Amino acid sequence: MKELLQRIKKETNNAGVSTGRVHTTGTGDKLTILSPVDGLEIGEVYAASQADYEAVVKTAREAAIFWRNKTAPERGEVVRQFGQKLRQHKQPLGELVSYEMGKSLQEGLGEVQEMIDICDFAVGLSRQLYGLQMHSERPQHRMMEQWHPLGVVGIISAFNFPVAVWSWNTALAWVCGNVCIWKPSEKTPFTAMACQLIFAEVLDENDLPEGISNLVVGDRVIGEAMAKDKGIDLLSATGSVAMGKSVAVNVAARLGKSLLELGGNNAIILTESADLKQAIPAIVFGAVGTCGQRCTSTRRLIVHASVYDDLKERLVKAYGQLKIGDPLDSANHVGPLIDHDAVEKYFATIKEAEAQGGDVLVGNAQVEGDVYDSGCYVLPTLIEAKADMPILQTETFAPILYLVKYETLEEAIDIQNKVPQGLSSAIFSLNLRQAEQFLSANGSDCGIANVNIGTSGAEIGGAFGGEKETGGGRESGSDAWKTYMRRQTCTINYGTELPLAQGIKFEL
Repeated sequence: MKELLQRIKKETNNAGVSTGRVHTTGTGDKLTILSPVDGLEIGEVYAASQADYEAVVKTAREAAIFWRNKTAPERGEVVRQFGQKLRQHKQPLGELVSYEMGKSLQEGLGEVQEMIDICDFAVGLSRQLYGLQMHSERPQHRMMEQWHPLGVVGIISAFNFPVAVWSWNTALAWVCGNVCIWKPSEKTPFTAMACQLIFAEVLDENDLPEGISNLVVGDRVIGEAMAKDKGIDLLSATGSVAMGKSVAVNVAARLGKSLLELGGNNAIILTESADLKQAIPAIVFGAVGTCGQRCTSTRRLIVHASVYDDLKERLVKAYGQLKIGDPLDSANHVGPLIDHDAVEKYFATIKEAEAQGGDVLVGNAQVEGDVYDSGCYVLPTLIEAKADMPILQTETFAPILYLVKYETLEEAIDIQNKVPQGLSSAIFSLNLRQAEQFLSANGSDCGIANVNIGTSGAEIGGAFGGEKETGGGRESGSDAWKTYMRRQTCTINYGTELPLAQGIKFEL
């Protein structure tokens, strides 16, 4: 990791603007980046100004013409090589993810593996960008649909997955013939800069131009510029619901295209037939993994009354065994929150839950000591709650899990669905009828619905995203690639006559 950081600082001069090989010191604000792991300074980054951003868009639009004229398999070969580079850099990049963001090393390495996996997926996809052929009602006519690149895809990513979500978008966008402009979270710019350096190796080895992969580090001003810019043909934005609503309004005002992957207020339903030995690890990891800062983190646990007391006792015991500390130490289960603001929100949320009648079972404390100098470590918290508590309607990016009791499965599903968000959901049940009811049209209203696994841990082969205030966008697998292309319906007349559709006669 140290060598990778040194390389970033040497080769980019802490530049927050990049078009591939060319790294430019931004003329915007200077950002000082601290690690939540130990509170030490990682480095300084000079962010992009509006003028810097406009220059990047100009370069990207020029590169888009070159890139769309490469064949899809040729584009896939470039992505394949990027995946190979990621394999070579997996350890230091995974360590940097962990150190800059605060997630465990296993999760940091797992995030880089997701990047590798989506590259593999995209390579295969580069030979499968299928259209359809339809039978025409007119004789000697053929109808078909085909897909073309959009042009420039803008990507706004969040701090909690500083590289994986970018790769979900960019690997697909690249093979679909688009170039990309990436605005990472200003809290985690160094991992983004590392990705640019790694892809620059592929550019050099294939004599490719600037502008295929672009980086603009900046705050919400840059994000708003991307949303309003007609030069951005698709804007994919991952983050809070508030951010997503702003993006949606600005993109819609220009009748543009957006892909939104926003908040999650995810629940696990634990039925009377659940295998608790199987469920508890999934519950604990879902609630405390990444210190509760995943969009798929488990926020609510809806438990059948017959197993509620047993489950509560087991969870309190499990939480007492959690090891909190340096996430680069594999012996620890939970690392820090991203910054001091997140710690304040953690305590404010718990205080509000108590005011609404919640009962804290464990947690509600900051972890202190020499190894916790950053001030970002907190205890994962369990709170007994009532389904009608207003606080359950909100998402807090912290390791807070609410326990709610239910009597019937219909009641449990209603509790789960009665929140504004609709990302991930799960049920633990050995009863086939219960599982199928959960997956039916009358069951979970989320974009992801799991049986006997937790809410976290999506695979790249499936489309990722959710409904309601989660935004409705889909990234990664399945046919999510269609979002990055424009559909075109074509009709070819290979005959000598000109019959019109619907039998219309028009003779001159």
